[in-house]
Amino acid sequence: MNKQVPQDNVIPKPSVPAPDIVRCAYMDIVVTDLAKSREFYVDLLGLHVTEEDENTIYLRSLEEFIHHNLVLRKGPIAAVAAFAYRVKSPAEVDAAEAYYRELGCRVERRKDGFTKGVGDSVRVEDPLGFPYEFFYDVEHVERLTQRYDLYTAGELVRLDHFNQVTPDVPRGRKYLEDLGFRVSEDIKDSDGVTYAAWMHRKQTVHDTALTGGDGPRMHHVAFATHEKHNIIQICDKMGALRISDRIERGPGRHGVSNAFYLYILDPDGHRIEIYTQDYYTGDPDNPVITWDVHDNQRRDWWGNPVVPSWYTEASLVLDLDGNPRPITKREDKSEMAVTVGADGFSYTREPGEEVGFKLGAQL
Repeated sequence: MNKQVPQDNVIPKPSVPAPDIVRCAYMDIVVTDLAKSREFYVDLLGLHVTEEDENTIYLRSLEEFIHHNLVLRKGPIAAVAAFAYRVKSPAEVDAAEAYYRELGCRVERRKDGFTKGVGDSVRVEDPLGFPYEFFYDVEHVERLTQRYDLYTAGELVRLDHFNQVTPDVPRGRKYLEDLGFRVSEDIKDSDGVTYAAWMHRKQTVHDTALTGGDGPRMHHVAFATHEKHNIIQICDKMGALRISDRIERGPGRHGVSNAFYLYILDPDGHRIEIYTQDYYTGDPDNPVITWDVHDNQRRDWWGNPVVPSWYTEASLVLDLDGNPRPITKREDKSEMAVTVGADGFSYTREPGEEVGFKLGAQL
């Protein structure tokens, strides 16, 4: 059974075309201590500074040619100011504005952009409560692909995806499908409850994902490496610096997406995933993979348990005035409740072949 979105809760599809989105392009994050954040993102993770001043740092990954993939902006409250997507042409910025105005969302357009290095842009408070940005015009910078003199053992090569926490995943899924995203994988149960969905525009597993929970909040932003040994190097470096307590989860291998992963926390608690080795999704008939929520290998292919903070903690998101958005509680069952704890149930072997849980699988 596939649980449907109640009709009175459906986000209507506008009559005008959706903007043609190319990929997730950058995230605009508010941090409370710019110096500490610089140590984390530049000194530890090795992101490259495009430019900076006393209030803002613009960072990019090794293979990027647009001005930035991450903006660190000093502010009083740690939160996310924008999930930014690049669109296919300048006309698609017009399309984004028309699309969200028909939806009745708050829309702001700036011909000179909201950040340095990015031109004509539209920011919206979308129907799920997230601050989305759409842009095309951008300043080009040096792509550092062949700057091997700068390459580090844990090099982050590109921005891979966002992950958003929202109470009603089917509602959000339909909205993003109307916006042109395609689903690669999801997590459900036998009652039809959807716990998460992975959605893409570029030809990988996702540009953003919807995780069921109290929201709107930002679960994580992910950067890709070339190989899994790059991720292990980051772990070793964090250990050497005596900041291993900032490693929240991993390293490990996801079942969903197949990717090798690591989750770490920045000085403000923003969650960063380091990610590699997912798969191609570009064919028009690419199949959707559905995971049973009780399959203990969905989140970690090796069957290791998920720490509770990964389900409960996430970053606030801001409205267009810079104020934190109010949080709505999830009414459907939570993934943590049905898979972790005394009342939870999960399996690694197929039903009928159970041999008990790995140590720590129930907390």
